[in-house]
Amino acid sequence: MKKARVLLIYPNFHGMNMLPPAIAIFSRILNNNGFETRLFDSTYYKIGTDFDSDKVKEKNLAVRPFDLSKQVSVKSTDPYEDLDRLVNTFQPDLIAMSATEDTFYLGLSFLKYIDKYGIPTIVGGVFATFAPEKVIRNKEIDIVCVGEGEDALLKLCESIRDGEDYSGIPNLWVKSPDGKIRKNEVRLVGSIDNNPLPDFSLFEDGRLYRPMAGKVYRMLPVETHRGCPYQCNYCNSPAQIRLYREAGAGNFFRKKSLKSVRRELEFYKNVCKAEYFYFWADTFFAYTDKEMDEFVEMYKDIGLPFWCQTRPETVTRERVLKLRSVGLHRISLGIEHGNEEFRAKLVNRRLKNDAIIKAINMIADCALPAGISVNNIVGFPTETRELAMDTVELNRKVAGAVDTMNCYAFVPYHGAPLRDLSVKLGYIGEDAQTSCLTGDPALDMPQFPKEKIRGIMRTFSLYVRFDRSRWPEIAVAERFDAEGNRIFEGLRKEYIERFFSTE
Repeated sequence: MKKARVLLIYPNFHGMNMLPPAIAIFSRILNNNGFETRLFDSTYYKIGTDFDSDKVKEKNLAVRPFDLSKQVSVKSTDPYEDLDRLVNTFQPDLIAMSATEDTFYLGLSFLKYIDKYGIPTIVGGVFATFAPEKVIRNKEIDIVCVGEGEDALLKLCESIRDGEDYSGIPNLWVKSPDGKIRKNEVRLVGSIDNNPLPDFSLFEDGRLYRPMAGKVYRMLPVETHRGCPYQCNYCNSPAQIRLYREAGAGNFFRKKSLKSVRRELEFYKNVCKAEYFYFWADTFFAYTDKEMDEFVEMYKDIGLPFWCQTRPETVTRERVLKLRSVGLHRISLGIEHGNEEFRAKLVNRRLKNDAIIKAINMIADCALPAGISVNNIVGFPTETRELAMDTVELNRKVAGAVDTMNCYAFVPYHGAPLRDLSVKLGYIGEDAQTSCLTGDPALDMPQFPKEKIRGIMRTFSLYVRFDRSRWPEIAVAERFDAEGNRIFEGLRKEYIERFFSTE
């Protein structure tokens, strides 16, 4: 009896999403249960305008210049033809696609191309969870996974293999041949400690390399928390918690046991030859003090540098120093907006500016090897250019303490309260497609047009670092005409020489 086969599809653009742990976990679960898997990952194909998120960040001075050319190369073949060949040679029994909201339509174009084969198709991910109707209405998609996929995908594959009815599997919306959709209940959350070690062998070796503070490392993502305990209005993590709570399916926010974290770290270090770890928890410092001490003690034996992100109010000097002693290399903090009232009322982040400044300066005093990066968002619904400049002003107060500062466009992700507000105010349509954080602004706001938002995004670091006497010059660089582009390139070159020098 031949093994049942599952083709995993991961639509992605250059530099947009790092190695996806979910795909690697799904593959391992299926392999452990007698299924054969293959992966089609579009990351290194030239697609459309060949958008590269990391290079956009570099262009806008949000990250230090880096060079990945030794580790990765763009494929010269056609992605659609390569996918077609893979389907023909592998002959899968199921096609399973995991997509973020900003890559869904790329993924859908792949599914359209291979729809002629009539293979059952399931789509999961955050977009599928919060906009299942918009996903399953596409004729190329038969099943949508709402919520976590580990158990649901395995049960689906077993049912297909055994010729059993799968229309009642929890977490799945299943479309019948006559177009009717069965919407099943959300499955009770399981322990993330039960997941096996991810199968990163699916991916090309180059996918393991990522830039960090201007250098390139063989970097592995590590899950320590799933979900986030905070309630920011621009984020859809709180909606995950509500989804499971309202369904009586448990608490979505969970912490992985340190025993399981250690097992993963040792596997990545010894088997995958990791050089650097990327702890991708929304708020890594959501650990209690006791848990943090246990993490520090556990990590002493690992010894590799790592990155994490957290919120300013979770930071203490003791925590940072302890983590630094075992490998904390760089940390990212969310500022998001510089106007206290706007940040509290619209964004639902209620920390005072003085507390943000204090936290950043305290971390800077701990002298992390690669310093601090801070994240900011521009183009929130109802925002004005004047409010955006308040974010510039707050960043100027911590400029001497941080290495780099990001300025992203607000993205109205499904599941986030600010998307609902954006639709209500007419800034986007109900079916509006989002782009990634570094892409073009999504909202059409008369008081803050897209071109003005784009201008702030690319000049943000210039406004923060350069003397106010240069602001009239920088204002010209906000324009995307010949003169604006010329001045921006000159200012950008000067910025790199002054602030990114390695000498």
